[in-house]
Order: sequence, then structure tokens, then C-alpha cells
Amino acid sequence: KIKKMINKIYKRIHNKYSTLFRFIFFLRYLFAIFLLSAGLFLLSPHLLDLKKKERPIKNYLLENYAFTLNHYENIKYNSLPKPNFEIQNANIGIKQNTITINVTSLIIYPKLYNIYNFENLEVNEIFLNKNQIQLLDSNLKVLINYIYDLKNKVTFKNLNIKIERNKEHLINLKKIHFSNHGYNKNRIKGEIFDKKFEILIQDDQNKINFKLPKTGITADINFNKIKEENKSSGVFKLSLLNLKTKFNFNYDKKKLNIYNFYFRSKNLSFNGKSTITYLPFFFSTSIFQIDDINTKLLKSINVNKILNFRNFIQKLNIKNEISFKSKNFSRNLIDDLNLNINLSYGRLTFSKKIFISEDFLSCNGDVNLLEEYPILHFNCSIVSNDKKNFLEKFSVKNKDKNQLIELNVMGNINVLNNKINFKKITMNEDYKASNEELNYYKQSFESILFNNDFIEIFNLDNIKDFILEIS
Repeated sequence: KIKKMINKIYKRIHNKYSTLFRFIFFLRYLFAIFLLSAGLFLLSPHLLDLKKKERPIKNYLLENYAFTLNHYENIKYNSLPKPNFEIQNANIGIKQNTITINVTSLIIYPKLYNIYNFENLEVNEIFLNKNQIQLLDSNLKVLINYIYDLKNKVTFKNLNIKIERNKEHLINLKKIHFSNHGYNKNRIKGEIFDKKFEILIQDDQNKINFKLPKTGITADINFNKIKEENKSSGVFKLSLLNLKTKFNFNYDKKKLNIYNFYFRSKNLSFNGKSTITYLPFFFSTSIFQIDDINTKLLKSINVNKILNFRNFIQKLNIKNEISFKSKNFSRNLIDDLNLNINLSYGRLTFSKKIFISEDFLSCNGDVNLLEEYPILHFNCSIVSNDKKNFLEKFSVKNKDKNQLIELNVMGNINVLNNKINFKKITMNEDYKASNEELNYYKQSFESILFNNDFIEIFNLDNIKDFILEIS
């Protein structure tokens, strides 16, 4: 009975739903036909000789991306992960070949219905991978403006840029990733000095944010909205841990002006302004007003490392004026300082004036930093109306109150070997050091003030010991 019941139910279902079942089984054939057709549609372009389609591809790149396809190794079709045409090992010119790019892989993603229709080619986006650009610094702005003026979608990945000036290398930007669409629009990532960086640029290009993520360095550039042709101006801000700096700027093709400049850190604070001229040749002038300084900073100066950059020093042409005025109730030895430093073609000249209460110190000299063993020539003098009061500034006791000092010292210092030669030492009108005395001062100076390196001559404790030794 159970068997007859099951057969009866089966016949009812079969009679009632047979049409539906036949339709479902029919769909599987349609589905198979659809998959086969789609597969043939997507795979058939592999059979095409795409080099014969070079002309419409070149025309499209030129008209829509201002790319001039100078030469390439091969064009091939890829069906996965989505249909695209890949141009391998290509050389591309931008802006009538003002800038050229060597591209390992230029991938064109056409609209799906366009993978056969090259004459009316339409593209969703293009992707450039493993690129090399070598350009002059004057063309960097051309490249930036070109990229941001593009209306069609483009992505650069693994872009390396080498920037030069007058055939001299300036800087390398590596592994740059940039896209003008999507989530990462106007966000540039890459490496500079082997450190990862990130730049975010607003659509109107009036604000740029720069970060070195693992260093804590952040910088903001806000450009003025009112712009003149070939001129830019704005405000620059930089933050690094306890260091902060800010300045206004304006620049054109020939020079950069920096003003309202301030710098604040734990050990140094100053204000200033600068003018940097870079055409027709490099020249910089600056005026700095120091508000506060920790003299221990001088100990961090490494003269040997500085002189390792002689090729760079030779190109500098700099004129600096530095001043310092001690605040009331401070413990600084120096009340006022004025220092002028000029550097031109490797030769540094300096003059400084120092006031300690009513005492006056002045010094001037020069040194050729390009020499293998630079020799600093100096001529210094001290004028004080009270010998006792002057020496007390260095914690040296003396009974000669109200005694006039007019001391003049001439000589030279071997900066790297920590050697000094005194040519002349006179005091007031009645003393001139003999050759034996000059040699004695030389030995005392080298043993006390040059006990480590050149920078130790600024150590007040050492100066005190030297004064006690020769007194």
C-alpha cells in the first residue's frame, strides 16, 4: 500500500510540474551557451595581431592623455583579471616630448564592448607600472600641472623620478604611487632619502600636506588663492616633535623670498628672513635674530663631516647676518653679538662683534674650505676698561680693578689638525709678545682648548683654564 501511495504522489508531481522541470533543464543549455559565448568574446582578442592596431591606440593616447608613444617592445591582450591591452617597455613623451617616461608596463582598460572596436576606442582608465622619469628641476612643475590637469583616469605605480639641474643630480623620488581618481585621489605615496612619505593635495592645489610617517615630520603649504603668472606665494609650516617652524614665501622663476620666519625648538629659537636667487646663478642672503640658544649645540658640530661635502660647498654663494641680544636676567655670558658670514666659491670670511657688559670683543678672518687642510686666519681684539670685571666673567679672580685692557691677537688655526700659530700678540701700548712667549701661548692653547677638537675653543671652562695658565 505504501508503495502504491508513493507512485501515485510521484505521478501527480510529474504531471503538474513537468513543464517547469523541462524549462529548468533547458536553461542549463542556455547558460552553457552563454558561458561559451562570453569566453569566446573575451578570449578571441588573443588571436589578434595588436601591432596592426597601433595607429588607433597611439591616436587615443595622444588625444586623451597627451601621450606620444615613441617606441615600444610589444602590445598584448590580457583577459584577466579584466580585459586590457598591455604595451610593454614603452617610451612615452609628455607635452610634445618635453618630458619622457620609460614605462615597463602601460595597461589600457577599455570599455568591455570596445575590445574589438579600435577605431572608436573608449577607455575606462590607464595604468602605468614601473616607470622611470629623468627631468630638469624646471620641468617638475610642468609634470605636476600635466598630471593634475588630466580629466581621464590614470594611475602611476612604482614611479621613480630623478631630478637634475645643469646636469647635476639633485634628488631621487622612488616608488611613487599616484592616482587621479578613486579613494586615493590626489594622494601621493613614495620614498625620499629611503624614508616613506605621503602627500595629500587638495583639488584646487591651494593646500598641500606632507608627512614622513615614521619620523613624526609633518608639513603644510597653503598657497594664496590670488595667483600671478609664473609666481606663487603662501605660508609654510613644519612640525617635528618639539621643533616648529613657520614662514611666508613668494617665488618666481628667478628667486625665492622668505619672510616672517620663525623657528622654535628646545635648544634654539630665532626669527629671520632670506632671499634665495637661483637664476642666473645661486646666491642667498639671510638675516637671523637669535632669541635663545643652548650653547651645547656647538658641541654637536662635526667639522670633518661638513668638509666631506666640499663639492657642494664650492657651489654655495651665501651671505648671512646673525645677531643675538641677551634677555634681561638671563645667565648668558654674551649680552650682544653680531656675526657676518660670507661664503663664496669655498672661501668663508667672517667678522663678529661681541659685547659683554661694557667690554667689547671683535674678530675677523677667512678660511678656504676647499683646501685639504683648511687654515683659518684670524685677527681678534678685546677692549675692556676694567680688567678685574672682565676676568670675573670667566670666573677668574683678579685684583687689577679699573685697569684698561687693549689686547690684539693675530694668527691662524689648522682646523683639522687642531694646531694654532700666533703671529702677533700685543696688549695696551707697552707689551708685545716675544717669539718664545708666542710659542708658550701656542702650546698652552693646544693642550687646553684643543684637548678634543676645534669646537672646544668655545668651551667656557677651557677658556677659563687657558686664562689662568697664561696669567
